[in-house]
Amino acid sequence: MKWVSGYPQARKYGLPYIMGLLVLNDAETGKPYCIMECGLVTAMRTGAASAVAAKYLARRDSETVAIIGCGEQGRWQLTVLNEVLDIRRVKVYDVRMEAMKSYVEEMSRKTGLEITPTETARDAIVDADVVVTAVSEDAKPFVRPEWLREGILCLPLELVIAYTDEAINSMDKIIVDDWNQTKLHLQTMGRTIPTPYAELGEIVAGRKPGRESDAEKIWDSNYGLATHDVIVGHLIYEEAVKEGVGTQLTLM
Repeated sequence: MKWVSGYPQARKYGLPYIMGLLVLNDAETGKPYCIMECGLVTAMRTGAASAVAAKYLARRDSETVAIIGCGEQGRWQLTVLNEVLDIRRVKVYDVRMEAMKSYVEEMSRKTGLEITPTETARDAIVDADVVVTAVSEDAKPFVRPEWLREGILCLPLELVIAYTDEAINSMDKIIVDDWNQTKLHLQTMGRTIPTPYAELGEIVAGRKPGRESDAEKIWDSNYGLATHDVIVGHLIYEEAVKEGVGTQLTLM
């Protein structure tokens, strides 16, 4: 069970935007065997999904990445994209200047990449090959179609929140991780998108082609699958057991 949510106001108290718990249960008996904080799990598995998407959907010569939102998700996104793309330049934007400054200092040191802060989201996006938006749920749509170059790959972590309808409708291919789940989220947001070309799993499995030309504009939303949380959580659990870390509790 994953119990998680995002609270924009939490930052006022020095707390992360996303917090929650992940409880892993034995599949045969139902007995809980691990309880962990799941903010990091969420960031890691979301980053991994973006890396898979970039592997199949980004242009092979993609070298400029835009990160909109300089929080934990923005950090993991760059970390994993740097594993699958030959990144030369990174441009970042956040409405919080201190967050952007901290991101540039930390991620430049960790990745060795050239990371440039920008004055507006448009400045970061306008000539990017891959753009990641990781904004809070109280944001208003701001990404315009004229900002998005030919051949771009858009990775919106918050589904449609950052994108205007015009921007989404300008895409050549729309891809999601799970269409049925995505439709439910769209209902709660009061938004719609065109019927997707494919689910990402269909492309990875070879059932449908991914990118078919360097000119295609592709929008891929991986809002999150529970299986990703379970897999990453169990790997963390196995490492914790191996290293002898964590606290043993008696529940029954």
